[in-house]
Amino acid sequence: MNTITRFSTASSDPFTDRFSTPLPRALRAESAGLTWNDFLERYSPIAGRLRLAGWTVDPRSTGLRDYEATLDIDGRSRCTRVSAPGPIAALSSILYDAGCGVEVLSFHQQSVAEGTATFVYCEHNGRRHWAMAIAADGVESALRAIIAGVNILVANQGCRRSA
Repeated sequence: MNTITRFSTASSDPFTDRFSTPLPRALRAESAGLTWNDFLERYSPIAGRLRLAGWTVDPRSTGLRDYEATLDIDGRSRCTRVSAPGPIAALSSILYDAGCGVEVLSFHQQSVAEGTATFVYCEHNGRRHWAMAIAADGVESALRAIIAGVNILVANQGCRRSA
């Protein structure tokens, strides 16, 4: 008797289904079975207590660059300037100064049709969570992913400004 075995080519994660490229392994298992909308709601929240309202870099500087960020925290605007070797270090410093710091434990970027998808695994006060953002370029995608991580992990606690 001949038996035909069919193997499903369907993915179990919504990102692979949408972009035909796999998620980071740890996130793949965690998000298996979610719809695309559920995936976005869980890992890329649109709303939150924190919003990156402005971002500039001084392109004339060498070595350390000067970055300026405007954060809206619970509806209040806060503008901060910092010198850092890169945009992720700058945003991390600005977030810590605002009392919204997260530790980025894992960082992944992938090219997708819309630009770049960034996945970050963040920690805040012992809690860990994945966050994701898609933007036209890698820097914007990375910054938005970290902001998403803050909004997920700090959502109920709020940002506590350092003294």
